[in-house]
Amino acid sequence: MNFEKVEEILAKYGHKESQIIAILQETQTNYNYLPEEVLKYVSGRLNIPLARVYSVATFYKAFSLERRGKHVITVCLGTTCHVRGGRKILEKIERDLGIKAGETTQDFEFTLETVNCVGCCAIGPILIIDGNYFGEMDLEKLDTVLKKYSAG
Repeated sequence: MNFEKVEEILAKYGHKESQIIAILQETQTNYNYLPEEVLKYVSGRLNIPLARVYSVATFYKAFSLERRGKHVITVCLGTTCHVRGGRKILEKIERDLGIKAGETTQDFEFTLETVNCVGCCAIGPILIIDGNYFGEMDLEKLDTVLKKYSAG
């Protein structure tokens, strides 16, 4: 594995342990998850125990230690989104992609996640794909949005 990009990230944050969260965030953005080899490399370069790196990486839900899909789909299941059909949207995505929430398709194209609230209740139900928010989602709009991401 090439650690050139990781080294750039470490240098950007001055190889400081106090910047571990920012280092891991940017590293995850680069790989779309935190590979074990990278965590070991970061541990060595920051001269901190691997257990310390893992404790940060596993404490925050935003970090993933498992390979995720090219596209990350997040369905809000907060109260408003749930009442407005969020659960039906989730179930349709699960059927269409053949995976359950928390899983990734075999081709690593999609990862499906749920959250309890994203704070966009006025336009719920909310679907987020790769950081792009789709409000007032319904089953018909869902097909169009998923096709967009499936095509490229």
